[in-house]
Amino acid sequence: MNLEKSRELYARASRSQAGGVSSNVRLAEIPSPLFFTHGSGSHLTDVDGNIYIDYVLGQGPDIFGHAPAWLNEAAADAMQLGVTFSGQHELEIAVAEKLQRMIPNADLVRFASSGTEVVQAALRLARAYTGRNRFIKFEGHYHGWADSVSYSTTLPDATASGAREAPVAVPMSAGIPASAASDVITLPWNDIESVRRALDAHAHDVAAILTEPVMCNTNCIPPEEGYLRGLRDICDEYGIVLIFDEVITGFRIAPGGAQEFYGVTADLSTYAKAIAGGFPLAMFAGKGEIMSLLADGSVLHGGTLNGNLLGLGAANACLDRISGEDAPLRRMQDTGKALMEGLREVFRKHEIPALAQGAGSVFALTFTDAERITDWREHAERADTGMYAAFAAGMLERGVRLTSRGVWFVSTEHSDEDIARTIDAADDVIGSL
Repeated sequence: MNLEKSRELYARASRSQAGGVSSNVRLAEIPSPLFFTHGSGSHLTDVDGNIYIDYVLGQGPDIFGHAPAWLNEAAADAMQLGVTFSGQHELEIAVAEKLQRMIPNADLVRFASSGTEVVQAALRLARAYTGRNRFIKFEGHYHGWADSVSYSTTLPDATASGAREAPVAVPMSAGIPASAASDVITLPWNDIESVRRALDAHAHDVAAILTEPVMCNTNCIPPEEGYLRGLRDICDEYGIVLIFDEVITGFRIAPGGAQEFYGVTADLSTYAKAIAGGFPLAMFAGKGEIMSLLADGSVLHGGTLNGNLLGLGAANACLDRISGEDAPLRRMQDTGKALMEGLREVFRKHEIPALAQGAGSVFALTFTDAERITDWREHAERADTGMYAAFAAGMLERGVRLTSRGVWFVSTEHSDEDIARTIDAADDVIGSL
């Protein structure tokens, strides 16, 4: 495969942009950061003319594929009225009312610009509501790049991360002040007893439990039976705010996100990515008694572009499509499940130990002999990341673009032909490996 122009542009970009990219995540592209000219549906075309079946989908937002005409038209129509008013407009109300009907805990909502931002807003609300400072987060969960939550997200360092029974919060970047670690308690996920032990010692100072309801950023690990309900019960028992980070799961695994899918209601929840189908928009929602702290001015949340017409015009159209009678998310789940099963057949055929797990519309592929993986450390101990890197590079050569970390995103636009071609490519790559 010829990637000459991408490499030339990357060299050029590196002279004007730090690292040649606008997000450090993109530095991990296999074999190097690629440059694209356009996308259409489930496909992307790069500057060298290579066309890929895309399972990155902007890291999840593009649930309706690239550049759907109806979505672009909705955003363009809204933008004709203006972009940002630093004031209110009726479209904000219409979208907020639709969100209230879809999301179980959405007594009130507030719009914003990024997933990182809304997580910080939810933590601030939890602290104000409880009068406490600390929060629990789980190893392997990603909640944005801000200092307060950038701990223990990438694969663990056996020496720095401590024992599973006594985890150490490991900062994920230089420049995070040591003082920030004092507010976070990191714990293994899917272990309700570890949460109880931590709260036996720290309940008086814990404002919130912050969790991805599915550990999408590490192996798409689902919650164990009763685990989310257990967190809900513990939060009720100790007066702690339960926050679901639904930046990935929201509007992807069900119209009402993981709260609908698992039947557990959080006190606060955060959303970005799929809410506007790829246009920039984020939102947090929650119970009225907590969200009202924004209304009375005691908790500050601001943002110049909050409620911009471009994002809300796109969200308005997306929410109508998601909640419509043709059930696009169910179709997307079925497509993803068919792809997962096809990949499993390939690995069985070649007698290669591998695990495909997840919700269908988002899942992970891991080379491992484990029948299931339930937490971050188990993934680190039992996953062959080198094998996956070689597999992803081989798939790219055959016109299938994957994320570097093993997470696959499916859209409504992935066709039966796309799935068949992907499975054939996987068969070819595994045979060559």
